[in-house]
Amino acid sequence: MKLNRVVVTGIGAITPLGNTISQFQQRLFEGHSACAPISYFDTTSFRTKIACEVKDFSPASHFDSKELKRLDTFAQYALVATEEAMQDAQLLNYESLNKRRVGVLFTSGFGGVQTFQQELFQYYQNGKNPRFFSPFFVPRTLLDLVGGAISIKYGFKGMNYSVVAACASSTIALIDALNYIRLGKADVLIVGGAEASITEVGIGAFSAMKALSERNDEPQTASRPFDADRDGFVMGEGSACMVLESLEHAQKRGAKIYAELAGGAMNADAYHITAPHPDGDSVTHVMQEAIEDAQLSTDAIDYINVHGTSTPLGDIAEIKAIQQLFGEHAYSLNISATKSMTGHLMGAAGIVEAVIAVLSLQTQRVPPTINHFTHDSAFDTRLNLTLNTSQARQIHAVLSNNFGFGGHNASIVFKKFHSSL
Repeated sequence: MKLNRVVVTGIGAITPLGNTISQFQQRLFEGHSACAPISYFDTTSFRTKIACEVKDFSPASHFDSKELKRLDTFAQYALVATEEAMQDAQLLNYESLNKRRVGVLFTSGFGGVQTFQQELFQYYQNGKNPRFFSPFFVPRTLLDLVGGAISIKYGFKGMNYSVVAACASSTIALIDALNYIRLGKADVLIVGGAEASITEVGIGAFSAMKALSERNDEPQTASRPFDADRDGFVMGEGSACMVLESLEHAQKRGAKIYAELAGGAMNADAYHITAPHPDGDSVTHVMQEAIEDAQLSTDAIDYINVHGTSTPLGDIAEIKAIQQLFGEHAYSLNISATKSMTGHLMGAAGIVEAVIAVLSLQTQRVPPTINHFTHDSAFDTRLNLTLNTSQARQIHAVLSNNFGFGGHNASIVFKKFHSSL
């Protein structure tokens, strides 16, 4: 059976680095940090007081009052990113689009946690009276209803569901989309992730696990992947969206093609509910399987956008896995951890970093790992971790990794588009 090739024809994003793709791209390659003191709530009693918030976002500029009653912030971000991606792909006015063959795979790690927190606060503050629950509690909270909202807005009647695999969620959604289009089950899939969990509950819960950076006096340098003084990740928020199409469908309508989504794989650590396997065993395998799925050799990979969250154990395990798989070629790679700039967007991290992979292929430039000050002897100095400054290079193929609590591992491969294989 001949499989369809899958290409990227539209991208959209609203992130802590910018509310459009152009803003995001500029600040990403310039090496900006989005981390700052949390503005959403009083952090006086919290150990972590910093995060990467979306800035200058006006919901009223995008939604009317009726819509806002139904949409948690994470859903607002999702719809804004999707609108940009749809416009970029020039699908909004494509009259020949068969909407029964267009689907939506949109995900989140936490869904409407802002609404969930608000509704419970209100319930307890009013004497545990259930009459104070909003009729919009459920539609604002369930993460799969974002995909529903997107399909309703655009009339898409193809497959529609959400993947939940913690911080690997949107990477796995991309893998699912890749395989559905390959098999001819859809012509177009709208794939994305959204997160808005910078709340008392979100910050408090991860702080209790001692997973978050507490570098409150130096927020802009708090996320420090690979640095000897890294002390945890910084929470981020926002959304990204990618329009995937079969190559045949894209060419038929004369679409602009950014890149080819060439391969992907997923597996499990089967080790610990939160900690990575110290040797990176399953991570080695998931990268190898993704590269093989893309019908490439390890030597064909030029750049790896790593999970790289700035945690003491996670960064080491991932680099060990890279060295184990790539051998001597590891020293020819560029490696970067862009969460040093965006923070960790949890369920949306994979799609944001997939967009970064595509932008790297487009610009032939690798974004930096910022905030590196002190060498950690656990990392081989021969590795090019793209420290502090972006680097220009020839990029033909990019590997992007994302891993989630529960031991979920996922890797995807994008390559520069060529009309012939």
